Amino acid sequence: MLAVILSGGSGTRLWPLSRETYPKQFLPVVSDETLLAETINRGLALSDDARVMAITNEDHRFVVAAHLQAQASGRTAGIILEPVGRNTAPAIALAALAAAEVNPEELLLVMPSDHVLRNLDAFRAAVDVGAKAAKVGKLVTFGVVPSSPHTGYGYIRGGTSQGGYSDVAAFVEKPDEATAQRYLDEGDYFWNSGMFLFRADRYLQELESHQPLMLAACRKAFSEKKADLDFVRVGREAFEACPDDSIDYAVMEKTRDAVVVPLDAGWSDVGSWSALWEIQPQDENGNVCRGDVITEDVHGCYIHSEGRLIAALGVSDHIIVETDDVVLVADRSRVQEVKKLVAQVKAQGRQEHRFHKKVHRPWGTYEGIALSERFQVKRIVVNPGGTLSLQKHHHRAEHWVVVKGTAMVTRGESETLLTEDQSTYIPLGVTHRLANPGVIPLELIEVQTGSYLGEDDIVRFQDTYNRV
Repeated sequence: MLAVILSGGSGTRLWPLSRETYPKQFLPVVSDETLLAETINRGLALSDDARVMAITNEDHRFVVAAHLQAQASGRTAGIILEPVGRNTAPAIALAALAAAEVNPEELLLVMPSDHVLRNLDAFRAAVDVGAKAAKVGKLVTFGVVPSSPHTGYGYIRGGTSQGGYSDVAAFVEKPDEATAQRYLDEGDYFWNSGMFLFRADRYLQELESHQPLMLAACRKAFSEKKADLDFVRVGREAFEACPDDSIDYAVMEKTRDAVVVPLDAGWSDVGSWSALWEIQPQDENGNVCRGDVITEDVHGCYIHSEGRLIAALGVSDHIIVETDDVVLVADRSRVQEVKKLVAQVKAQGRQEHRFHKKVHRPWGTYEGIALSERFQVKRIVVNPGGTLSLQKHHHRAEHWVVVKGTAMVTRGESETLLTEDQSTYIPLGVTHRLANPGVIPLELIEVQTGSYLGEDDIVRFQDTYNRV
C-alpha cells in the first residue's frame, strides 16, 4: 500500500499560527508531533512494507522533504511538486501515474496532511475493510461516524451495506443545523473525511471516463517530469492547462463504483480554532490553555501563547492566540470568519498572512529581531551541513557575529573559518556565502544596513538547493 499525502494547503483558518509559507500541517497544534509527522506515521503503521509519497508545492517542498527524511527514511516513494494548485483530483492523478509505472494495481491510500485521528487501531481496521473493496475495483471513501449535527462538513449518505462498507447513495453539501440534525437522527449519513483508497489503475480509468481533459493534461505533465534533488517536477505548461477540480466532483460523485467505509476513530480536520478547542482536553472551566497562560473567571476559551504571558480575566467563549507578531482575539462562534481578517492583511500589503517572524529555509531559519528605516537585525540558524546560496546584494551590507558553532564564510575570493564571538563584514556588492561545516547548529546575529532591506535583493550565483 502506498500512502499518498496531500500537503499543499495554506491553513488560513488557523491564522495567525498557520501562515501560507508554514501552514498548520507543519505545526504541533495537538501533540508534540506536527500534523504532517502524525500523518506520515499513520501511513507507515498500516503495514511493514507501506510506503509514503507526498504531493506538495514549491513553497513547502523542503519542509515536506525534511519530514519524510526524519519519519520515513528508506520508505519514501517520492515527492511530486505541483507547479500550480489544481485541486485534489489532478494531484491524485499525478500520484496514480507515478505508482502505475511500477504497479498499476498499487493500492493508494490518499490522506490530507493536516487531519487528526485519535484511534489508530480503528483507523487500521477501516483501512483493512477498504482495502478488500479497493482490490476488486471499488473506489473507497471513508465516512466519519458523526458525533454531532455539524454544519461545517459535507456529508455522504450510505446505501446498500455489504462486507463492512456501503454503496455511496449520495454526496451532500454542508447542511443547515436542522438538516444536520436530521442526518444524525437517520443514522446513514457520514461526515466526508476527504480520505480515499483505490487501485492506481482504477482511479485513472474513472478519470478517463469522466474527466478525459484532466487526465490528458496530467499525463502530458507527468511525461515531462524531471528529477530535482529529492523532488519530481512535472511539466509546468501542461499542468497549468489542467482543469481545476476536487476528487469528489471529478470522480467520486460520477463513478458507479464508489463505496463508503464507516470510520469512528476520533477524526477531526482541525478546520478552525473552535475545532481545535473541541478535540483537546479541557479544564474544569471548559478552557484549553497552551503555553504561558493564567486565567481568572474564564470559561469555554481556547488560549494559546507562543511566548508572552497571556492573562485573561472574565471572558467566555473566546479564542485568544499570541504569536511573535500577531495577537488574535475572536468570539469562538465566529472563528470561520478569520479569513476576513487575513483578507484585510493581504489588502494592506502586509506580510503577516504569508510569513512568521521565524522564516524556514532549506538550510535552517532566520528571525527578525529589529527593523528600522536603514537597518535590520536578524538571528540566523544554519543546520549542520547547511549552506546558503552564493549571492550578493545591490542595496545592503551585512555584519555577521557568530554566537554559537562554526561558520565557513566565503567573502569574494577568500574563505574564512569563524568561531564563537568572531565576526565579519560583507560590503555591498561583494559575493558571499555562509555555511555550517560543524555538527551542531550555527547561530549568528546579522546586522543589515542600506537603503533597501527586502528579501528580493538577492542575486544568486550558485545554490545547493536549486532555488532560482
